[in-house]
Amino acid sequence: MPSTVPDGGILHVAVGVVPDGEGRVLVARRPVEKHQGGRWEFPGGKVEDGESVLDALARELAEEVALEVAASEPLVVIEHDYGDRHVRLDVHLVTAWHGEVSGREGQPLRWLALLELDAGEFPAANGPIIEAIRERLG
Repeated sequence: MPSTVPDGGILHVAVGVVPDGEGRVLVARRPVEKHQGGRWEFPGGKVEDGESVLDALARELAEEVALEVAASEPLVVIEHDYGDRHVRLDVHLVTAWHGEVSGREGQPLRWLALLELDAGEFPAANGPIIEAIRERLG
């Protein structure tokens, strides 16, 4: 997620949960210098002005992890206040994708089994995402 919101409002983020078909999902490590840096996250990024969530999701996954989203479905929407910023995470389960996963921004990537998803290693707003993933995919 980007580090600032110009108007001090809610940072709207499109998030992709990308399963590999073998019971694992893709996670990326946040850069240390960014908000919640060093923690694992599900790939995605800011929804730009005038951009739909689906367009933002497709753009961000292509830019960050070299994946082309072929199909997705809503998983959960989460609002979380970190104190220094308020985020709205529009989370989609990516049900079909093309490409070879690559950390295009130099970030480490991992495929984690559902039981390996430890909420303590993710930003606090991601706890409900992990619960929703386990409910839907587990």
